[in-house]
Amino acid sequence: MKRRAVLQGLLLAGGLPWRMALAEPPKRIVSLSWEMTEHLLQLGVLPQAVADAQVYRDWVVHPTLPLSVPNLGTRTEPNLELMAQLQPELILITPLLEDIRPKLERIATVLSYQDFTQEQDNQQLQRRNLLSLAAEVGAQNKALSELARMDQHLEQLRQQLYTHFNGQPPKVAVVRFDSPTVFYAMGPNSMPQHALSRLGLSPALEVAVSRWGALQKPVTDLGQIDDGVVLYIEPFAQHERLFSTALWQGMGFVKRGHVAAMRSVWTHGGIFCIEQLAEAISAALLTLPADAGAQA
Repeated sequence: MKRRAVLQGLLLAGGLPWRMALAEPPKRIVSLSWEMTEHLLQLGVLPQAVADAQVYRDWVVHPTLPLSVPNLGTRTEPNLELMAQLQPELILITPLLEDIRPKLERIATVLSYQDFTQEQDNQQLQRRNLLSLAAEVGAQNKALSELARMDQHLEQLRQQLYTHFNGQPPKVAVVRFDSPTVFYAMGPNSMPQHALSRLGLSPALEVAVSRWGALQKPVTDLGQIDDGVVLYIEPFAQHERLFSTALWQGMGFVKRGHVAAMRSVWTHGGIFCIEQLAEAISAALLTLPADAGAQA
């Protein structure tokens, strides 16, 4: 323990890299990133504290963050005083917090993991983030087994959909309504689009590439969908204001009944949010008739 304390002191003074400083994987880890929080929980590692903890429980939901894990302020303005009191061994951040890294490094070792970008595959980025974090916390085997389990589950869901739609699954547009007149279209490089791809499904709506993969569009753009299915992510509190309009009732996919609600699911998460999305997409599609996959 004395050697470890000396090495940690050298680390904080800039004398040693982190792996040499810690004699064993860290136990006290605070996460200022929801993606890293997801990854920790999926690896069976309970974070010491999490930024925006309650908002995570409301929006991300899976994996479950126990109520015993305290909140550390927001992801943009973490509570440094509380963090210092917790005396963590490791602080996880994204580039969003690089400007306060010097302050964080006075508390503990800081590891930064890349966030969503427009230039690279966000699915592969989050997969690399998981494996890198797993190496840091000594959970490499758990990470690989969880990825293999997810891959098998996604294949089972794909086969289930192809069976239901007689080998001709429909094109799918996954959207989140912001209001009765505006929606977010999930496009290339979004986690919903990666989930669709893993299920062997094609997009029903053309969307430009963006950093997060989601673009704000007027509801009228949904009228471009001729032969696909629209899945909207719940909740949508103002649904009656849109669904009762002549505009909505006149859209082709609505007339054919090729629209369904998806259970609430997070769309900008770590690698395992693809599994959650795929489950929600599959469940919604299975409520539609088999001929929804036929061309209009």
